[in-house]
Amino acid sequence: MIPADKKYEEFAYVVDFMPRGKSVVIKGREGPMVQAIGEDRLTLLELLAMENRDFEIGEKVKIGKEGREKIVSVLGKLTHEELSSEAKASLPMVVEQLVKENEAKYVAYFNELQPLTPRLHGLELIPGIGKTFMKEMIEMREKQPFTSFEDVQKRVGLREPAKMIAKRIVEELEGDSRVSIFVRK
Repeated sequence: MIPADKKYEEFAYVVDFMPRGKSVVIKGREGPMVQAIGEDRLTLLELLAMENRDFEIGEKVKIGKEGREKIVSVLGKLTHEELSSEAKASLPMVVEQLVKENEAKYVAYFNELQPLTPRLHGLELIPGIGKTFMKEMIEMREKQPFTSFEDVQKRVGLREPAKMIAKRIVEELEGDSRVSIFVRK
């Protein structure tokens, strides 16, 4: 979990890079623009990049107050609608990469999610997990908490748990879900 006092992202993952872009956040601002997703809070961000730098889709960049090497400034938050078509297309792959690189944080959700209502459990909000998988997961995590995505896969037979979490995160970013379990509103 993220400390409540921490408001800013330290790192972000690139979902699009426009060497000669126009800012969505600050009208009239032009330059090398990066659209990215924050590592901790999963915030969609617009970044002003340094001149003559290249970025790969999925690249992790430092955006915290100290030690930036490729980013001039964080211009602001973006909504999913404001993302470029390239950013929207690469988002699922980049989110899956982010989830895998922060495996312990996301495996913890399988161990900690609780019922939301008498009829709906938090686990069921993850695509691919229905009542059967949910009951099996609760049973297994009570015996011993899950330690990795591979552990979840082996013990419950859930295929590609990282991809399922990534899919849920993208749904939340798109604004298609009433309940948010991963993305801070």
